[in-house]
Amino acid sequence: MNKFHLTLILVAIFTVNNYAQEIKTDSIIAIKDSINPKIQATFESGKSYELGGISVKGLQKFEEQTVKVYSGLKVGQQIKLPGDKLTSAIKKLYGTKQFSDVEIYVSKLDGDVAYLEFDVTELPQLNQITILGVKKNKAKDLQKDAELKKGTMVTDNLIVTSKNYFRKKYQEKGYLNTKITLDTKADTTETNAVNMLVRIDKGEKVKIKNINFEGNKALSSKKLRKTLKNTKQKLIGRFWKGSKYIEADFKEDLESLITYYSENGYRDARVLDYTISNNEDESLNIDLVVEEGKKYIFGNINFLGNSKYSDYQLQRILRIEKGDTYNGKILKERVTGDGTPDSEDISTVYQNNGYLFSRVIPVETKVHNDSIDVEIRIFEDEPTKIRKVTVNGNEKTNDHVIYREIRTKPGYLYSKQDIIRTIREIGQLGFFDAEAISPDLKPDYQNKTVDIDYTVAEKGSSQIELQGGYGGGSFIGTVGLSFNNFSIKNLFNKKAYKPLPMGDGQTLALRYQKSRYYSTSSFSFTEPWLGGKKPKSFSFSIYNSKQFRYDYYTNDVDKDQRINIIGASIGLGQRLNWPDNYFTLSQGISYKLYDLKDYPISTFSFSSGQSNNLAYNITFARNSSGPNPIFPRNGSEFSLSGKFTFPYSAVNGKDYSDPNMDDSEKYKYLEYYKAGFKGKWYTPITKDLVLMSNAEFGFLGFYNSDLSDSPFERYFVGGDGMANYQLDGRETIRLRGYENGQISDIAGGTVFNKFELELRYPITLKPSASIYVLGFLEAGNSYNGFDKYNPFELKRSAGLGLRIFMPAFGLLGIDFAHGFDPIPGETVKSGWQTHFYIGQQF
Repeated sequence: MNKFHLTLILVAIFTVNNYAQEIKTDSIIAIKDSINPKIQATFESGKSYELGGISVKGLQKFEEQTVKVYSGLKVGQQIKLPGDKLTSAIKKLYGTKQFSDVEIYVSKLDGDVAYLEFDVTELPQLNQITILGVKKNKAKDLQKDAELKKGTMVTDNLIVTSKNYFRKKYQEKGYLNTKITLDTKADTTETNAVNMLVRIDKGEKVKIKNINFEGNKALSSKKLRKTLKNTKQKLIGRFWKGSKYIEADFKEDLESLITYYSENGYRDARVLDYTISNNEDESLNIDLVVEEGKKYIFGNINFLGNSKYSDYQLQRILRIEKGDTYNGKILKERVTGDGTPDSEDISTVYQNNGYLFSRVIPVETKVHNDSIDVEIRIFEDEPTKIRKVTVNGNEKTNDHVIYREIRTKPGYLYSKQDIIRTIREIGQLGFFDAEAISPDLKPDYQNKTVDIDYTVAEKGSSQIELQGGYGGGSFIGTVGLSFNNFSIKNLFNKKAYKPLPMGDGQTLALRYQKSRYYSTSSFSFTEPWLGGKKPKSFSFSIYNSKQFRYDYYTNDVDKDQRINIIGASIGLGQRLNWPDNYFTLSQGISYKLYDLKDYPISTFSFSSGQSNNLAYNITFARNSSGPNPIFPRNGSEFSLSGKFTFPYSAVNGKDYSDPNMDDSEKYKYLEYYKAGFKGKWYTPITKDLVLMSNAEFGFLGFYNSDLSDSPFERYFVGGDGMANYQLDGRETIRLRGYENGQISDIAGGTVFNKFELELRYPITLKPSASIYVLGFLEAGNSYNGFDKYNPFELKRSAGLGLRIFMPAFGLLGIDFAHGFDPIPGETVKSGWQTHFYIGQQF
C-alpha cells in the first residue's frame, strides 16, 4: 500500500508568555519526494476541502482529544489548504502556552476530503524549584513573588523574566552587582518535567560615595543634594536613610531637582548630563552637570473674568506680589490648591461658595527680561444648587442618623468644604469605616444642579467584655456590654432584635464585676440628638460599688467592715455655632455617696461615716480632628472644664477651725472646685505619618482655708492612666515610663501638668482591625499646691508602642517606655516599664 505525506508547512514565528505572535499565511505547500505522483496531481493549493479527521502525535501528558478541542477544528467542516482556519488553529494551540512547536500535515486526500495530522512538542512543566544564596524563608517569598509554581510551563521567556525579576529585586535594594544563574534539568521521575536551580549572588550593597554638581552658581551643592530625597551620598551617623543607588528613584530625584530650581525662580534650569562611575572600593560617584539659566521674578499679575470677588479679595488669597521670586509650584497651589482638605486657594474659595462648574487657570502671558507676567483667568459660571442627597451602604444604621450629620442639604449651594465636613462627621459617628466614606457627585451642567451620593461601609460598633481570673485569693468575673448604635425606641419591638434593637445612634453600656469581697455595677445611656431635631445630647449614668474588708493573710472576708459607693450623673450637651460650629458646651450634675463602716483607706481621713459629693460639671470643647476617630490625620481637640460643689462651709455656720471636729463631720459634704485643660493637635508629616501633640493641666482648689484641700478628686500621675481605682473619685493621668500613680504622693496631687509628642504610623486601618505603631516623648509632674508648682520641674520618658482597635473588643495596646527620672523619694531613675491597655481612649 502506497503511503503519502503532503506536508503543509505553516511557518510560524512564536514567542509564548507575552512575546509577539505572527503567522505567515502565505505559506508554501511542499510535497515530499516519496509522495505518489498520481496523488500530487489531485491536490490544489487554496482549494476548500472537507475535514475528514484529525490525528495527533508527539503527545506526552495531554490527551489527543484535548488538542483537537484547543484547535477549534471540527470534522466535517470546510477548510482551505492553506487557509485562515489552519492559521487560527495554530494560534489557539500556541495561545494555550502548553506547546513549544506545532506543525500540521495533510496525511491523506480522498477526493475533496482531507485528513490532517498535528505534530506537537509539549512544553515541559516545572516540578521542583531550588533557590540558593538566600535564607530558606526568603527563598520561599522570592519563589512566591516570581510566581514559580509547580506545574508552570517552562519557556525561554519564563527563564528570562525570572532571572530579570530576581536581579531587579536585589538591585532595588542597592545590590547593583547581583548575579543570577538559572538552570533547568530534566526530572526523570516525572513525564516531561524539569527541575529549576536558581543561584543568587547578591554581592555587597553599592553605596554612593559622592554626589557632585557642576554648573551651579546660584544654589549650593549642599542644597541641591538635599533635594535628592531618595539618592543620598554616604554620611556617618545618618541611619534613617541609606545611600544605595536605585535608578527609578534617581530619575524621580532629578525631577525634584528641577522643581527645586523652579521654586527658586530658575524655571529654565535643566540637567545637561550626568555620569555614574565606579570607585575601587565598589562605591559609586554621581556627577551632574546643570544649567541654571536666568532667575525670574513675578511681573504684572492680572485677574480676568472675576465678578463674584474683587481683584483685592483674590489678591489676598493669592498672596503673590509683583517682584516676588517666580515660583510656579506656589502659583499653582495658590490658584488650584495643594491637594489638602484645608487648602487656601482661589479655586477652593469658588468651590466652597457654590461655583461647582467654575474654572481658575493661571497663564503666563509675557516674559520680558527677567519678569513673567501672569494672568489668572476665571470662568465663574453660575452657582450650583444641590438637587438631591442620598446615602447607600448602611444596612443597620437608620437613614436619619446619617442625614442629620450631613452638611450638604437639598436646595443648599454646593460647597466643597461642606462635603469634607460631612465625611468627617459621618466618620466620627464610629459606625462606619472612616477610610471608605466616598461622595459621588453627579453634576447637571445644563440645569446647574448636582446630586450627591454618599457611600458608606458599616463596621461593628458594639463591644463585649467577658473575662475571668483569680486574684487576691478569689475568682473575679467581669461581663460588660457596650452598644454604640442602640435604638431604645425599639426596645419592646420583637422584630427589631437582630440580635438587639440597633440603628438610632444611641449608646447603652452595662458592666458588672464580682468577687468574694467586692462587686461593682454600672449603667449608662447617651442620646446624641435629644428630640431628634437638634444636636443636643442627653446622658445618664448610675454606679454602685460594694467592698468588704479582706485579710490577705487569712483570705477571710469581714462583711461588717465595708464601703458602699452609690453614684449617678445626668448631663446635657449642645453643639455651638460660635466661635465656630466645631464647639460644644456640656453641663451636668453628678452625685456620689461614700458610706464607710470601720473601713480605713489610706486616702480617706476617716474610716466610718458618710461623704456626699454633689457637683456641677461644665465643659467647653472644640473637636475638629478626623476624619477617622481611631487614627486622626489632622485637626485638633481641646477642652476647658470645671467642676464645682456648693460652698457649704459658707452657709452652715460650722467652725471648721475647731481641732476637735471629726473628719467624718468635716467632710460630710465635700466642697472644692476643679479646673482643667486638655489640648491635642494632629499634624500630618506625610500622608500616613502623623504627629500628635498633647498638653494637659489640672488644678484642685478649695473655698475655705480651714478645710483646705479635699482628700477626694485628686490627681494621680504616672503609669498607663487607666482608672482602676475610683473609691476616692481620683483622676488618673497617664505618664508612661513610671509605675501607676507613683509621680504623685500617696494622697495625690492638687496640681499637675503634662506634655506629650507622639508620632503615629498606621499598619492597617481596615474595619475589622485598625493597627498603628507609635513613638513618644512625655514629660509631666504632680504638685501639692501652687506654692510648689514649677512647670519646668518634670519627669521625662520616651518609648515605643502598638495599638490595635477591634470593634468587638475596643482598644488593645502595649507600650515600652523608659523613665529618665526617679520617682519622688527615690534616687534611681525609673528605667524601663511595660504598660498594657484595654479599652482606653485613643
